[in-house]
Amino acid sequence: MSLLLLLRHGTAEDKEPTRPDGARDLVAKGEAQARAAGRALAALGLTPDVSLASPKVRAWRTATLAAEALGVEPAEHAAIVGLDRDEALVLAGLGDVVLLTGHEPDLSQVVHDLTGARIRLRKGGLAAVRVGEGAPELEALLRPADLERIGA
Repeated sequence: MSLLLLLRHGTAEDKEPTRPDGARDLVAKGEAQARAAGRALAALGLTPDVSLASPKVRAWRTATLAAEALGVEPAEHAAIVGLDRDEALVLAGLGDVVLLTGHEPDLSQVVHDLTGARIRLRKGGLAAVRVGEGAPELEALLRPADLERIGA
């Protein structure tokens, strides 16, 4: 059994036609969302055994800022861009608690493909899916405001 935590990157800079999408960084609100997610996970006692993030700047920065409260070192994992059900199941097997920081619509689609649930994962939001024997289950869906309250 493992708990797969899917964290959507925080609010990022707007898209600009002259800059690659992967270079978009977090704005101050996104940085606060990332730190709140880390504090909330710490308050819940959910320190990940493994923390993997998309190499896109906004997701990588979200993972590193969340990690400050968790005492873990995230690693880049390119397959989180375009994450699918099969890859998510492989990654879930890497530990008891696995944190993946990535993008929409990939994360919501993975939740749907695993559990059948249709969710809307907000920027800076978190979904928790229990994976193990039997069908995966959506354990929690937390908005950024929920994470802020939990981590306060």
